[in-house]
Amino acid sequence: MSLTILQLVPEALPTHRADVAVLFGKYLPRAGVACDMVGMPSAAAAEQQGYASLRRPAWHASRLLREARFFWLCLRALLGARRGNCDLIQARDMVSIGLLAMLVARLKGLPFCYWVSFLMSEGRIERARANLARQRSLRAYLVLWKGLAEQAVLYRLVLPGARHVFVQSDAMLAYMVARGVPAARLSAVPMGVDMELFGAGISAGARPAGWEARPMLGYLGSMDKERQLQTVVDALQLARRQIPDACLLLVGAAANAADTEQLMAYVRQQGLEDAVRITGWLPSSQAWQLLLSADAAVSYVPRNMLYDVSSPTKLLEYLALGLPAVGNDIPDQAHVLSSSDAGWLTASDAASMAQALVTIFKDTGAARARAARGPAYLRTARSYAVLSRQVAQQYRAIVDAGK
Repeated sequence: MSLTILQLVPEALPTHRADVAVLFGKYLPRAGVACDMVGMPSAAAAEQQGYASLRRPAWHASRLLREARFFWLCLRALLGARRGNCDLIQARDMVSIGLLAMLVARLKGLPFCYWVSFLMSEGRIERARANLARQRSLRAYLVLWKGLAEQAVLYRLVLPGARHVFVQSDAMLAYMVARGVPAARLSAVPMGVDMELFGAGISAGARPAGWEARPMLGYLGSMDKERQLQTVVDALQLARRQIPDACLLLVGAAANAADTEQLMAYVRQQGLEDAVRITGWLPSSQAWQLLLSADAAVSYVPRNMLYDVSSPTKLLEYLALGLPAVGNDIPDQAHVLSSSDAGWLTASDAASMAQALVTIFKDTGAARARAARGPAYLRTARSYAVLSRQVAQQYRAIVDAGK
C-alpha cells in the first residue's frame, strides 16, 4: 500500500539534514511512502531532493517576513490536504504549526503525527535561564516565557492530540513517557547513515602539511561552545604524555566565529597550537576523505538533559568509514558502540578518552581490524534503508488504524 504524507518542517529547503532529506526524500519513497514537503525559504536554488512535491516561500532578508510567509504557506497546504491526496499530516519540531496541523487534521479526519528531533522548548528555556543568570534582560525574559508557553502547549495539547509521536532516540522516548506520553504512541527513530554513499569510492585524502607521519585524531561536526570541545583538547593533551606527537584535526566550524576563536585560545593556552588545526566546513565527500587519513576519530557529546536524548551522526559516519572511533557514554552512543563492538566506549572525561586514544595509536592495525566491524553493523541496524522500512510500517499501521 502506497501512502502520501504532508510534512511541515522548520528546516530551510533544500536541507542537508539526513533525517529530512535522506529518510523522506530517498528511502521512504522506495518503501512506498511519498512526501509532500513544506519548509522554510532558502537563498539556495530549489532542489526536489526526491520529495513528491516541495513548497517553500520566497526568500526575503527579513526573518519576520520569512516566518510570516511560511506560516501562511503551511496554512494553505493544510487546508488543501484531503483524503485522496493525503493519508497523514505530520509536523516536525514546531509547536504552533503543530497545534494548527493537529486541529486541521482533526477537522478533515486525517491522522496527525508529530516528530521531535530535539527538545526545542527545553533548549530555549535552558538558554534563557543561563543568559538571565549572567545578565538580566527583557529579551532573555521573552525567550524564557516563549519557551515555557511552547512547552505547555506541546505537552498538554499537541502531543496528547497526536496519533503518534516520533522521537530521536530511546532515551528521548523514555523522557516522553515520563512526561505522560503513552509508550504505545511513541516510536524512536535514531539518526542513520546512507550506506550507498560509503564504500570503495571513498579513499583517504592528503593529510595537512607536516602531519603526514604523526598519529592523528579527527573530529567532525559543530564547534559551538555548547559542544565543550575543550574536553577533547584535554584528552589530546593527556594522550600526548605517551604519544608525544599526536595531533587533532577538527573538521567543521562554529555558527559563531567567536566560539571558534575561544576554542583556539584554549588550545594556545595549553601549548598545543602546533597540534590542533581547524578546516572549516567541507562538503561531506571531502570531510570523509580527510577523516580516512586519520588514525582515530572522536565523538564527544556533553552529558546533559538535552544531549543525552540526542542521536549523533558523526559516530555513525566514523563507523561507516571503518575508522577507529572513540565515543563517550551518552545513551545512543553507548548503545551503538556496545552493539557493534566496533569502537571504544568511554566515560565522559578527558582521561578516559585519552586512554582509548593511546590504545588505538599504539596498535593502529588492531584498531582498524576492530573498526572493520562497523559497516556490517550499520547495514543491519542503522542504515536509512532499514530505518525507512520501520518508519513506513509504522505509518501504514497508523493509517490503517484510522480507517
